[in-house]
Amino acid sequence: MSTAREIMHTGAQCVSEHETLDTAARMMRELGVGSLPICGDDNKLKGIVTDRDIVVKCLAEGEDPAQMTAGELAAGRPLVIRDSADEDQVLRVMEQHRVRRLPVIAEDDHRLVGIISEADLARHLTRERVAEFVSAVYTD
Repeated sequence: MSTAREIMHTGAQCVSEHETLDTAARMMRELGVGSLPICGDDNKLKGIVTDRDIVVKCLAEGEDPAQMTAGELAAGRPLVIRDSADEDQVLRVMEQHRVRRLPVIAEDDHRLVGIISEADLARHLTRERVAEFVSAVYTD
């Protein structure tokens, strides 16, 4: 059985909690991703900003993405999983919370070490497990 560290992809770039959403959007475009982890001055994960967040929570609300910061969208404690968690734990958390991306933190110092996405699940798990995940996350 795979662990979160084996499933995740590394190299996730953070956007600073002080950066504006237009900067975050440009970073997403340059990196070819739809979300970015939000990190604080202490290099700890504060949340995740998605392209949908920018549209729904900023633009659709009449806010200015050149003024609103990523940190303003980082509400509450972010959902994470430890790198030592097995694939059953990963799937349980993602299915229970109906998320398609899950930040992975190091067991020892709680720093961000990677992110698990749907594509990562598809590469590392059986078709049956992926089908169960998709059914759980996308079915009402």
